[in-house]
Amino acid sequence: MSVGFIGAGQLAHALVRGFSVAGVIATNKITASCPNTDLPTALQLRKLGVNLTNSNKEAVSRSDVLFLAVKPHIIPFVLDEIGPDIEDRHLIVSCAAGVTISSIEKKLQQYRTDPKVMRCMTNTPVVVREGATVYATGTHAQVEDGKLLEQLMASVGYCTEVEEDLIDAVTGLSGSGPAYAFTAVDALADGGVKMGLPRRLAVRLGAQALLGAARMLLDSEQHPGQLKDNVCSPGGATIHALHVMESGGFRSLLINAVEASCIRTRELQSLADQEKISPAAIKKTTLDKVLQQPGVTADAVGVRPRGISMFSNSSPRTKKN
Repeated sequence: MSVGFIGAGQLAHALVRGFSVAGVIATNKITASCPNTDLPTALQLRKLGVNLTNSNKEAVSRSDVLFLAVKPHIIPFVLDEIGPDIEDRHLIVSCAAGVTISSIEKKLQQYRTDPKVMRCMTNTPVVVREGATVYATGTHAQVEDGKLLEQLMASVGYCTEVEEDLIDAVTGLSGSGPAYAFTAVDALADGGVKMGLPRRLAVRLGAQALLGAARMLLDSEQHPGQLKDNVCSPGGATIHALHVMESGGFRSLLINAVEASCIRTRELQSLADQEKISPAAIKKTTLDKVLQQPGVTADAVGVRPRGISMFSNSSPRTKKN
């Protein structure tokens, strides 16, 4: 088995490191495509032994399982480019927030009648094999395809199959969850520093508190509320602290954050469906040099520029004397 990544950003790097540590696949059997192979994450992938290329088509030709690890609104353009190269052996796994299986299948069915597509949502702790991943199976993917993906993703953390309509909510919860946790640790550390702790110690203690609490919860059959109550002595310091958190709307903020992430995920699907990219957005993607690849034309990747190509780095204007 060989694995490919379209995109060589943070997610690809995290998954490759996790797969490598788990020993589930050798890094020399992994290929990642990126228009700029001098990016920090690309250089890190090279150090791990990953085959790097600036051609998406090469990544497809050298892989059996192909992860789409680019921005959601870039997915349609990627599919237009690589669609003719997809073969029966390929399992396409989209990691793009909000992009539905049906939208990917519709694109690929221009080239193949039964493309094998799956959708997954994971998170960056896969790099330390503590990721949280869910996946959904497409129309033409087989049971063994699901088992293969689960074998890969279970090697870097928790993995389970869900109905696709739950994945947007998962994105808001565990997909974005590490950012919530890092923000919480940062704030806890600030509190510790305010009260006199050295910064390094404060960060370590805050992180360890979250790590330990998470492990206790996962190893317990108790409700998190009960575990919280176990820490609160009557009239003690912790219940006073929780009162302050409740007064500040702590629970509501977290609920609203999950909801906001979920809603934005659905908006990203809408952008992908429109197949429109602004010049500002394109600068943030890994495909701003797609049209510079040999043999790739604007029509081939579904770009219909008005006067100028948004994928071109050259200036479209000349100064008038």
